[in-house]
Amino acid sequence: MSSPFGFHTAHLDDFEAVPGPGTLTWHPVRAHFDIRAFGCNAYSAQNAGDHVVEPHDEEAEEPSEQGHQELYFVATGCAEFKIDDEIFEAPAGTYVWLPDPSAHREAVAKEAGTTVLSFGGPPGFKPSAWEFRWRSKVLTDSDREAAQRILDDGLEIHPGDTGLLLQTAELALAGDDRGRALSILTDLVASDPDASVWIGEEGAFPRLRADSETAALTRVNDEA
Repeated sequence: MSSPFGFHTAHLDDFEAVPGPGTLTWHPVRAHFDIRAFGCNAYSAQNAGDHVVEPHDEEAEEPSEQGHQELYFVATGCAEFKIDDEIFEAPAGTYVWLPDPSAHREAVAKEAGTTVLSFGGPPGFKPSAWEFRWRSKVLTDSDREAAQRILDDGLEIHPGDTGLLLQTAELALAGDDRGRALSILTDLVASDPDASVWIGEEGAFPRLRADSETAALTRVNDEA
């Protein structure tokens, strides 16, 4: 709900449910409200054992950037967190604060229906590139125009990002535009030879892996 007084409300059920990566179900809260001050997302579990925080850390990819600090809140159910080597249960109502971006983190649901909210960002926050990639990825087969708009928005914030450019090439193949896909990949591999490693990730870019020309360009084959 929007208000003339400058506030907006939404129920968790109003947010899009994006599957993956892995067993995650991601609800893009930040994108829904177009929040520009910090990252904000929700993750829910259909089953006990599903991830509600994917295994990762928040160290910056570039030396010139600062890593993200993160705050998690268990809204419903119960989650088992693993922070580096420490494992603990966090029932509904628990906050978990991680000021150190290098700390490895993950959490799985102890109960079906567990929901974890996440908030975070560095000074001078900008949305992470992965957010745009995953929002676009789930629209590849259903709404390519919307998928491209999301990628364009991401590339405006993260020019030259390898994951976003690979997803753009993947989207081009989905639209039978092999020429555009090859052009994107040619330029990308010249600037980032490690792009082939991204494509080699199982399930990440299935069309780029399956297409003989794009696979050959990035040295990806069935043995990758």
